[in-house]
Amino acid sequence: MDTEKTPPAEVERRHGLRMLLRNPISLAGIALAIVSLANIFLFVLIDMIAARPGPYIGILAYVVSPAFLVLGFLLIIGGILVERRKKVQPTEFYPRIDLNNPAQRGAVISFGTFLIVFVMVSSAGSYKAYEYTESVSFCGQVCHTVMSPEYTAYQLSPHARVACAECHIGTGATWFVKSKLSGSRQVFAAIFNTFPRPIPTPVHNLRPAQDTCEQCHWPKKFYGGQLKVFTHFGSDEKNTLHQVRMIIKTGGGDPATGAPEGIHWHMNIGNKIDYVAADEKHQVIPYIHVEDQQGRVTEYYAKDSTLTKDQIAKTPRHHMDCVDCHNRPTHIYVSPDQSVDQALLARRIDASLPSVKQEAVTVLTGTYASTDAAMQGIAKGMEDFYESKYPDVGKLKQLEIRNAVTETQAIFKRTTFPEMRLNWQTHPNNLGHFYFSGCFRCHDGQHVSADGHVISKDCNQCHTMLSQTEGATPAGIATTANQGFQHPVDIGDLTQVNCADCHTGGTGP
Repeated sequence: MDTEKTPPAEVERRHGLRMLLRNPISLAGIALAIVSLANIFLFVLIDMIAARPGPYIGILAYVVSPAFLVLGFLLIIGGILVERRKKVQPTEFYPRIDLNNPAQRGAVISFGTFLIVFVMVSSAGSYKAYEYTESVSFCGQVCHTVMSPEYTAYQLSPHARVACAECHIGTGATWFVKSKLSGSRQVFAAIFNTFPRPIPTPVHNLRPAQDTCEQCHWPKKFYGGQLKVFTHFGSDEKNTLHQVRMIIKTGGGDPATGAPEGIHWHMNIGNKIDYVAADEKHQVIPYIHVEDQQGRVTEYYAKDSTLTKDQIAKTPRHHMDCVDCHNRPTHIYVSPDQSVDQALLARRIDASLPSVKQEAVTVLTGTYASTDAAMQGIAKGMEDFYESKYPDVGKLKQLEIRNAVTETQAIFKRTTFPEMRLNWQTHPNNLGHFYFSGCFRCHDGQHVSADGHVISKDCNQCHTMLSQTEGATPAGIATTANQGFQHPVDIGDLTQVNCADCHTGGTGP
């Protein structure tokens, strides 16, 4: 536009605007806005074309990058306001560029090349940052250092090949905001070392099982039974082997594969189950609401509940899904009793060492101020035990004893964390009912409906006994097929006690 035909006031206004933009703050805002736009384009493109976009793509594309874009615009405005306050007289703003001049042409080409490379590198770096933030190492080692117990247990779990973000965050921005941004207070707690020890469970904002577990496990296809062999070693001098073989009635809840039955009858396919928990960890359940396929509702109240019906009615209900029983699918802290059984069965500990089962469990359940103190205590405890109780064995089987010490120390490192005040008892495992109440939270013979129906405690509802064996030779086999479980020690009527009343996972009763 010819400035000679433009009113002087208009010329001054335009020149003034150019001058206002000519300051470091506004220029930084322009650069940030350009980079943010490039990142938005990149992440939106990935979100559109990727078959399974990662869980952080949504937050980076639609939350983080736009936030930086807004910040860039704010810097531009802020620079303009700062420049206006200086009341600098407007001068010529744009430089005179003559591309016929080799020096100026080279400068323009260099600047343009730098700008293009900067945007590309910034975009690539942003993508790599996104890629790393969804990695297991970031969750377990960099960001969540306080989660060392969870990371250790995760590496040894059946789901060790499933990334943390798959269950804890999921796809898109919604669950990211719920699980990450809502937990900003935890970041400050980690920085100022005020986080709780241990980290409490359950995780209340965990994604529902339908969005996590059922992406791999298909409840509608569950049916029939599964053979399960339980191996235990006695706390006697011979470490007597005891095995229980039974059929677990896995069953299913889909009428298409047969009548809903077995353990997975509880799945929300043919039946809908809600319950009220009287405690944070859902170990005490005073009320159960069951709706069958025909829409009939049955309510069960625990006879021994301390809550009244009015209190129960005011308490929020929980909708039962996979994690109500499989509540430790990944972060599993195996008890010393079971861990030593597994080590003996795998021959990582020599079962010929007298009383090694009892001694290993004893030193594992000791009280230690730190992991280092535990390593020293375990070694000293086991070595002193054989030196004092079995001096001949201590001399003849030094290698076996050292191997037993090493394996017991390894068991401690993956199951007990003194610094975080966490062990196998901290987080109850509801799968089964051996060391914790588990199934007996409801199947305890105490939950009764208005018409007198009782939720049964009958063992045969969920499993059928095939056989029990004691000893390592065929001569020691005692078959009890279809006779029900026979406790190795006569303790009377098994229906009147729970396994966890005696079996704690530590030293035996």
